[in-house]
Amino acid sequence: MKKVILFIMIFFVAGGVIASEMSIAMQFGLGYAPIMVIKKMNLIEKYAPGTKIRWTQLGSGAAINEALIAGKLDIGCMGVGPFLIGLDKGAPWKMASGLVVQPLGLQVNDPDIKSLKDIKPGQKIALPAPGSIQHILLAMAAEKELGNPRALDSNLVAMAHPDGARALISGTGGIVGHFTSPPYIFEEIKAENVHQIVDAFKAFGGTYTFLVVVATEKFHNNNPALYAAFIQALNEAIHLLNYNTKEMAELLAPEFGLDKDTVYEYMTWKGTNYTSTPYGIIGFAEFMKKVGYIRNVPESYDEIAWENVTAIVGKTRGEEKSPVESVQSR
Repeated sequence: MKKVILFIMIFFVAGGVIASEMSIAMQFGLGYAPIMVIKKMNLIEKYAPGTKIRWTQLGSGAAINEALIAGKLDIGCMGVGPFLIGLDKGAPWKMASGLVVQPLGLQVNDPDIKSLKDIKPGQKIALPAPGSIQHILLAMAAEKELGNPRALDSNLVAMAHPDGARALISGTGGIVGHFTSPPYIFEEIKAENVHQIVDAFKAFGGTYTFLVVVATEKFHNNNPALYAAFIQALNEAIHLLNYNTKEMAELLAPEFGLDKDTVYEYMTWKGTNYTSTPYGIIGFAEFMKKVGYIRNVPESYDEIAWENVTAIVGKTRGEEKSPVESVQSR
């Protein structure tokens, strides 16, 4: 049945003009490069001519969750934490795609802080929001190092990534630490007064998907051709980022106020891979239930992802990669 649905979706996209509307939201950072490429190159319009798209940029996954629930968005991009929290609360959406595997980390500007054990009460750590993937990864690190995943919850302050990076590097923003993502993590690591004390890959214990794309049930079910057009556009954007990386770096450089060579460096930084295949989602869910962030762990990807994801995700735990995963792997 899934194959029939996918065939019908592709038939409609390829066979005629689609005139419709959709709304998409992303956040700040280089992890959203596939979505930015879609926007700048009008890739959805390529597969769905006549489509009117409303683009929004918000500061956290929690804000995107609220907009999705309010019916203001059809598609939203967020970290794994907000995605799983939303699902656990009964939000009417599923994963439409993974987006990127990327290094995240906690950087500090106090030379006396060598590890999480050195962070004192009252010293503030910035991250996008409680429940963000940065928060979950920090909790994983705190459990390993401090024996309590919630040990630093009272130290947290919510900041959008650009604000947090500026505050940390300048030393004037009232924070000692910032748990962030590319390109901000790389800017912080390069700063002379900043050093890293938590590597997120080590905190998680392996490779994880940083960001996912979610689509509401209403949009997915009522707009199969437009949903297929979005997935086609996303796969093309990911391909361009992986195989035409220098051109995409030049395209996106103005968005970050950086030169193209720096963006290329950041896009090819060790540990970065733009891929629609999700990794580690169930692992995050198991930890989040144990700590009390969610009540239930999904039994399978069928519960949390649309058919185009479940068609490829089954291969990720075995030795053999799916064709999509193989093409997108660096």
